[in-house]
Amino acid sequence: MEHVAHLSKDKRLGTLLEGRSPHVLAKRKKIYLQLCYSILSQQLSTRVAQVLRARFLALYGGKEPTAQQILDTPAAAFRAIGFSNAKAAYVHNVCRFFLEHGLTDARIHRMTNEEVFALLTQIKGVGKWTVEMILMFTLGREDIFSAGDLGLQQAVIKLYRLREKDRKALIEKIEKIAARWSPYRTYACLYLWGWKDGK
Repeated sequence: MEHVAHLSKDKRLGTLLEGRSPHVLAKRKKIYLQLCYSILSQQLSTRVAQVLRARFLALYGGKEPTAQQILDTPAAAFRAIGFSNAKAAYVHNVCRFFLEHGLTDARIHRMTNEEVFALLTQIKGVGKWTVEMILMFTLGREDIFSAGDLGLQQAVIKLYRLREKDRKALIEKIEKIAARWSPYRTYACLYLWGWKDGK
């Protein structure tokens, strides 16, 4: 796999790749739904996010709902299964935006990363981190690095023994390190997350 050879040039990152199976990025459908899942996951542990996602699907008999079905679900029903007021509003915002703009998976998959950012950040509740997760895990883009992701920050700080106290300087240092991994920064993120979580 090309990404393994490229990332292994970075000696510290290379140690995380030894003996691990290469990652494969998937392209997923129902982008509106993947956005809703990303919103659910914000500021939650993976385990709590999975519980919330299961409750969400249970509202629709365990099947993946259409954007219209989500929009037709009262915010109170979402709050009853553990959504905050904001998250209940945000999933409605996503589905309303997709329906009003007639957005299809095919159209979004054809867009550049910059076009996807410009489009999706128009939705209230969808910020930079959420779009980065969509680019990685739904659109399968290979060269995304989420400098604002706390887990990635912690992993890079630990692996490269960073000592910067100033937050701005720290983020700049992390981004400089990550630039070496281009054009395979998404794979680097996957290895870093896995290492941090002890997988």
